[in-house]
Amino acid sequence: MSAQSRPNDLMGLSPAEYDLACSIMGRAPNRAELGIFAVMWSEHCSYKSTRRWLKTLPTSAPWVLQGPGENAGAIDIGDGLACVFKIESHNHPSFIEPYQGAATGVGGIMRDVFTMGARPIANLNALRFGAPDNPKTRHLIAGVVAGIGGYGNCMGVPTVGGEVNFDPSYNGNILVNAMTVGIARTDRIFKAGAGGVGLPVMYVGAKTGRDGIHGATMASAEFGEDAQVQRPTVQVGDPFTQKLLLEACLELMATDAIIAIQDMGAAGLTSSSVEMAAKGGVGIEIDLDRVPQRETGMTAYEIMLSESQERMLMVLKPGREDAARRIFAKWELSAAVIGETTNTGRLVVRQHGQVAAEVPVEPLVDQAPSYDRPRVERPKPAVIAASDVPAPEDLRATLLALLGSPDLCSRRWVWEQYDSMVGADTLAGPGGDAALVRVHGTRKALAMTTDCTPRYVAADPFEGGRQAVAEAWRNLSAVGARPLALTNNLNFGNPERPEIMGELVGALNGMAEASRALDFPVISGNVSLYNETSGTAILPTPVIGGVGLVEDYARTVGNGLRREGDALVLLGATQGWLGCSLFQRHATGRTTGAPPPVDLAAERRAGEFVRNRIAAGEISACHDLSDGGLLVALAEMALAGGLGARIEAMDGAIPAQGWWFGEDQGRYLVATSAPDTFMAAAKAAGVPAQKLGQAGGASLTLPGTKPISLTDLRSAHEGWFPAYMAAR
Repeated sequence: MSAQSRPNDLMGLSPAEYDLACSIMGRAPNRAELGIFAVMWSEHCSYKSTRRWLKTLPTSAPWVLQGPGENAGAIDIGDGLACVFKIESHNHPSFIEPYQGAATGVGGIMRDVFTMGARPIANLNALRFGAPDNPKTRHLIAGVVAGIGGYGNCMGVPTVGGEVNFDPSYNGNILVNAMTVGIARTDRIFKAGAGGVGLPVMYVGAKTGRDGIHGATMASAEFGEDAQVQRPTVQVGDPFTQKLLLEACLELMATDAIIAIQDMGAAGLTSSSVEMAAKGGVGIEIDLDRVPQRETGMTAYEIMLSESQERMLMVLKPGREDAARRIFAKWELSAAVIGETTNTGRLVVRQHGQVAAEVPVEPLVDQAPSYDRPRVERPKPAVIAASDVPAPEDLRATLLALLGSPDLCSRRWVWEQYDSMVGADTLAGPGGDAALVRVHGTRKALAMTTDCTPRYVAADPFEGGRQAVAEAWRNLSAVGARPLALTNNLNFGNPERPEIMGELVGALNGMAEASRALDFPVISGNVSLYNETSGTAILPTPVIGGVGLVEDYARTVGNGLRREGDALVLLGATQGWLGCSLFQRHATGRTTGAPPPVDLAAERRAGEFVRNRIAAGEISACHDLSDGGLLVALAEMALAGGLGARIEAMDGAIPAQGWWFGEDQGRYLVATSAPDTFMAAAKAAGVPAQKLGQAGGASLTLPGTKPISLTDLRSAHEGWFPAYMAAR
């Protein structure tokens, strides 16, 4: 097709993509049809830059009930129960309108989970903001945290964990990744495939308005300096309506009425109807005059592309329509049969008695563009010796500075705005290595965490991807849980730039290797690209959300020191790795060099050993070592339990800065009352172990340093966030 015959506004499609759409249609699409192609072929919906690479991830295991491809993934946790979970991004909307962007991100991921038939039991998040001195950062933090808390708290779902990080690369493009975990019966997991012809298609939930139109397309393009003009593309959420929708859907799911169900998320009625038809191998006809609407004069384009929240589309068994209407009327929600499935293989949209859009479903889905984009692999950075980083002149001052920095300070100001205890099943909430939530009515608990170290990924995408998976696995092991599966949120810049595509592929390759080595399959996820503003990309941030299982929640531990006299034992090999470390940034103002490598075999040995010792009751506290290294982990354990410690031993072959602050991977700091037995067991398991000292007192006492009181540590650790937010 010639350039002269193409419309001026291709709605985000490239000229070649528009020409392909015309070829599929056999003519030029009208405005509504073009909107359908644009959202379904957007990066957000079609994964056109990543599909070929996502297929390389391991997605199966004997306990995996549902892998990628549905609203969320599901794993078998025994007793006829499944854990259903997923993570998803709402980055661009949250930068434009932080409260509603974050709130609707939480609402959307909860719908993904309860669409599968699961009752949500926990929310987590992973947040990245710009530099603290950026003039927008406080405003964005305040809005995002309020939005997450406002929606989750109103839904009665506890927010039990997450992470908050800062970096100048996020100044113009923050990240808001939301994760939900739910519980379903294994024999009552619902999917989206609308198999069968002549079946009623029912719309349920809130009414449709003009908010969020082309939100999926907006999320598939980088920002310019005029980001705020896109505010109308941000959805508006109502958690009270969603609570009603949750209860109504679960009530209907307890019957045999539903054949298929799909959340109206990104691309709204378009994506839900197309995905249900495609997965069922059928066509679908929709009469827009029957769609409940809260605004007058809406066009077919607006109704099909609206991303109004708290809506579902379902295919019912014939004759069950009235039963469904009665349930939704009881919960004061709209419910209307708006169409039926057909044998035509086409999406046919009617309005005012006329065909407003007609698109063949199979080619719309199967011929969606898939690109093998050019990529450039980043040169491996040099390894930096610990001795190349200046040693701290004052160990006490260095520890207090690190603990009080934006990187490592307490996030209490954030998580105290979330209700982490609603539902009365939270056993361990924010502040530990992983949250623990009881599986109601059983002795089981689910452990859950989110994690990523973007500076590692930026330095070496392959190693950074491996490390993100390994640290999430380690976090679950540290509380005594057997890691079962993960979900991921791949936040990257513009994939049309070869260096960004190189980051993405490198990270995926690293994640795949770690997932296989640790039997930690990927069961769901989300890709968020074009996270950059005016050509400046974020740090590559492949967030991992991990879930593990504890058979008896009495056999779990936290990270707080609580027993006087317990021995402190360091597990795992220490080299004193300071490349890309937070201590290096503190000492030099830079994070350069190679990130710490991950020995996956050693990681697995150490994690399995820790879990076995926790189950045997030999460990009273456990903390994985990550940002800030050994001394930061020790301080965090002391603060968490309100008990000090005396360190009497260190490895003299390693420079002091590397020993105290090295970020070597695969390590845990544990407290045990039987150190000799514990050390012998570690040796037998092939896990390096070193006794460092013992818990006790009200200070940290280190070799050659005056005691550091817990009062001073707590003041440094908990002071930064409240002071920063109060300075608005």
